[in-house]
Amino acid sequence: MPERFATLTSRTFVIDQEDIDTDQIIPARFLTTTSRDGLGDKAFHDWRYDSDGKPLETVALNALDTATHRILVAGRNFGCGSSREHAPWALHDFGFRAVISSEIADIFRSNAARNGLLPILAPKEAHDWLLAHPDVEITIDLAAQRVEMGNGPGFDFTIEPFARHCLMEGTDPLGFLTANEDAITAYETQTA
Repeated sequence: MPERFATLTSRTFVIDQEDIDTDQIIPARFLTTTSRDGLGDKAFHDWRYDSDGKPLETVALNALDTATHRILVAGRNFGCGSSREHAPWALHDFGFRAVISSEIADIFRSNAARNGLLPILAPKEAHDWLLAHPDVEITIDLAAQRVEMGNGPGFDFTIEPFARHCLMEGTDPLGFLTANEDAITAYETQTA
């Protein structure tokens, strides 16, 4: 189960490249598992490792401390390409709790929100500011649906209410249904 998400204060890690697709986030050859565990090692694999599987020292992701950098700021059109839940799984397992961009593919946004990774659409001015100020500390308040950026232009965001509920409760749709099994059974009994 994902951890509860209420308020997150963290430094940002910026990848300003546009059109990062799900195959770049996690290459298709790693989609052979149904477990989320260990997928963080595969996140951005082809960017982070050489052909022998050795980490590239010049790649900042390989030195990133996700204890202090839990927010990914990405270029426009993040998460495009094929639908695969493994992409948000890999980012979450890597250590990111949120991704911010001016444009995030719809299917990726849905998969992310259902799997413990908060996708935030930022207005152009705020997104441009974040791209220009890497490693800045910001605060995401999911209950208020607000991002505060210190000296930068804070902004409000929206997220589908059920996804917001699940993120704040640290559950996913299946966990939500399981937790409400008695109420579902009672309803089915009444309507039968």
